[in-house]
Amino acid sequence: MAVLMTTSNAPVSTAATFLATTAWRRVSKEFYRMKKVLICALLAIAMACLGTALYAQDTMGQGQGMGQGGPGGMHRMPMSPDQRLQRLTQQLDLTSDQQAKIKPILEQDQQQMQAVHEDSSVSQQDKWGKMKQIRQSTDEQIKAVLNPEQQQKFAKMTERRGPPAGGMGQGGTLPQQAPPQQ
Repeated sequence: MAVLMTTSNAPVSTAATFLATTAWRRVSKEFYRMKKVLICALLAIAMACLGTALYAQDTMGQGQGMGQGGPGGMHRMPMSPDQRLQRLTQQLDLTSDQQAKIKPILEQDQQQMQAVHEDSSVSQQDKWGKMKQIRQSTDEQIKAVLNPEQQQKFAKMTERRGPPAGGMGQGGTLPQQAPPQQ
């Protein structure tokens, strides 16, 4: 606490000085409080923004290259033929001639998959089997366009892809569910 010395002993002068120092203390305390509140608010906003950005980046990383199914049974939109062609071009270094030959194959694959997906008269297991056949046919047509080196890379890509649409187990069958426990 600072003691102010005045040159005048007048009571008005002393009272004015006292009021000024008291007011200054209050103002400086308010600025300190506002500064703390402002810093806390800015930190909260920054954390919210960073959390949102990290979450968005994480979901984008998980969704790359996946069809409808995914971890935890989440459904994602399948890639369009153009997206698939772009991905194949990057990974296999396709020539423009190969791209022109593969694009209609991918478009036909998408149309066939969509038709199977929309067919409500077929059981889910039959749909998976049909989708597997379509995907195998598409893969064979694409392999026919590729050179031997690209075919090897493509084979590795299809091995990593696993079963189509993420719902089937080994051997093209749906995974068996455990009976409900009572």
